[in-house]
Amino acid sequence: MTASSLAMPPVRVEPPTRRMGPRRSRQATSLSGASALGLGVALLWFSLLVLIPLTAVLVQASAGGWDAYWAALSSAQTVAALKLTVGTSFLVTMINILMGTAIAWVLVRDHFPGKRVLEVVIDIPFALPTIVAGLVLLSLYGPSSPLGVNWANTRMAVFLAFLFVTLPFVVRTVQPVLLELEPEVEEAAASLGASRFTTFSRIILPSLAPAITSGAALSFARGISEYGSLVLLSGNLPYNTEVASVRILSYVEGDKLTDAAAVASILLVVALVVIVALDVISRRVARHG
Repeated sequence: MTASSLAMPPVRVEPPTRRMGPRRSRQATSLSGASALGLGVALLWFSLLVLIPLTAVLVQASAGGWDAYWAALSSAQTVAALKLTVGTSFLVTMINILMGTAIAWVLVRDHFPGKRVLEVVIDIPFALPTIVAGLVLLSLYGPSSPLGVNWANTRMAVFLAFLFVTLPFVVRTVQPVLLELEPEVEEAAASLGASRFTTFSRIILPSLAPAITSGAALSFARGISEYGSLVLLSGNLPYNTEVASVRILSYVEGDKLTDAAAVASILLVVALVVIVALDVISRRVARHG
């Protein structure tokens, strides 16, 4: 017998078929009894607190028909209030994106005396009632200002109030993400010849983008809804320092609920558009990184 006749024929091994795929997918999409109950309770609670009230506002806004809706929004005083509110909120949000990210970076990456005190001070706008915030700002920037300035009853007062109440949002959303970033990744990029700008734009920024946009969305939403801190400082002057929330209150006090709901619906639409736009920007930045 030759060597060729003794050679074993090649054996073809078939890869095992995955029979568990469909079963796993079915299990992933199915809910247990406890999970279904939890989901139902969560949706009911969310509906009672958010969906149903928002629907009621939209229904109230449309109660008078299109003519009444447009008349409420086209009022010169309402237009001025909406422009001031949205424009100032947008400007404050842009500043918070830059300064909030910088403050979070300093708190995470640097060590200095008084760091823990600064950590506590940043959260003060969260803890203070908004009317107290207005009193604090009036004491510092009002007629008796120790700085020698008097910005009460001016648009600068609206800007300062928005800055004060929205300061912590970007800081507190970016800070946890910075804590989780691995310094070794940045060191590896630097060892491969990447500049600091390249490392930041291609590694750090894409990781921070979702947190930055989340904080920016919260900052903008808080800005367009702010009321309490403006009562003492801005003067609520029509066509000058009156914001949308004060305009809504004026409609409610005048028993014009349909007009108030119309202005509220515009603020709702603006907030949703900004949140969606920020989410799209976040996804693109993360994908680019």
